Amino acid sequence: MKKLFALLLCLVLMIPVLAMAETEITLWTYPIGSWSQSEVVDEVIANFNAVYPDIKVNVQYLDYQSGDDQVTTAIEAGTTPDIIFEGPERLVANWGAAGKMLDVSDLWTEETSADIAVAGPTLKDTCTGADGNIYLYPLCMTAHCMTINYEYFKAADALQFINEETRTWTTEGFVEACKKLAEAGYLPGIVYCGGQGGDQGTRALVYNLYNAQFANAEHTEYTIGSEAGVKGLTLLQDMVNEGILTADPAIVAADEIALFCNGTVAMGFCWNASAAASNKATLADGVTVFPMTFPSEDGVPVLDGGVWGFGLFNNGNDEKVAAAKKFIQFVCDDPVQGPKSAFATGYFPTKGSFGDIYTGTDKAENGEYGMFTPYLGDIYQVTPGWATQRTEWWNLLQRIFAGGDVATEVGVYSTNVNAK
Repeated sequence: MKKLFALLLCLVLMIPVLAMAETEITLWTYPIGSWSQSEVVDEVIANFNAVYPDIKVNVQYLDYQSGDDQVTTAIEAGTTPDIIFEGPERLVANWGAAGKMLDVSDLWTEETSADIAVAGPTLKDTCTGADGNIYLYPLCMTAHCMTINYEYFKAADALQFINEETRTWTTEGFVEACKKLAEAGYLPGIVYCGGQGGDQGTRALVYNLYNAQFANAEHTEYTIGSEAGVKGLTLLQDMVNEGILTADPAIVAADEIALFCNGTVAMGFCWNASAAASNKATLADGVTVFPMTFPSEDGVPVLDGGVWGFGLFNNGNDEKVAAAKKFIQFVCDDPVQGPKSAFATGYFPTKGSFGDIYTGTDKAENGEYGMFTPYLGDIYQVTPGWATQRTEWWNLLQRIFAGGDVATEVGVYSTNVNAK
């Protein structure tokens, strides 16, 4: 009897221990704003653990130079993380399409879907794969823009060609502004094409000039080879030949941004709220950042955008999946943590109910970039063959600015990117 009593006592004492058994999950995050900083992510996890103390979250930080290789290696080795933080071009079009991700449609409740639709009515489509499964639950979004040096434009009498209130301008105004800048001794801008870094800027520049579409609405084909796309590329080639614009096959967007910030060029084609914040300290005297939309024939731009959120790798562990979903919901949906999570990215929340998260903060100037989100266009990065397309794009630009016939070179590009 004494032995039985002792055994029962041990079992009773073990109950609290068993109840507090920890579920351990792993998060891999690409460098999306301050989510690349351990102190920021550690705070998010601490807030999560205050609500869910029995879930331990381990973090690994990825970069855009080696991150994709790390994920590929993990997929091949069967060691993928439970959660990954990135955009649809990877979560949906790449790993989701390859059957490596879990469907997270249960996170898209009727309430959250309606809230997200306030900020971006097509975001749900962007997060959905061709098979109908949803592979991404979004936290933040932005519309990429370009920027001009207001002081240079003023000195060159080029401000007449922009609408300062709406930050829009026409293709004709863009050409005339470049002429004015060149005549005044300024280097107007550089079409960089040394690699894929920041290629959203050159893509948006090209397709906006004559209202082309980069991909079809069904996301099955890249369509910049249209008449409007060829016309836009031809205009840029002509402007480079005339000396009112420059093309450089040796630099990428980061280099162009540096040249804008140090006053070498009058405009930059790769800009957004995050770039403004991270480059503020590097601005030379006489450089006044004035964010703009891309020029378009009718003055109504369509901007490239970014959406970032969380996806789940299919690791076959239901307990970890449940814990991972709790983490995602807390980070994205909690009325207190959700705005903080989006704030850390430097972008804008995908939940309309979070409202303006920047006014009255040390990132108040980020709020200025919110004016560009209504111009956000289709997130075409989910079109199959995205990785191939990115390489083909900068190679296309290099061939064109080396003197290649635009229609011929675009034909080569279209054949390569749309190969089935």
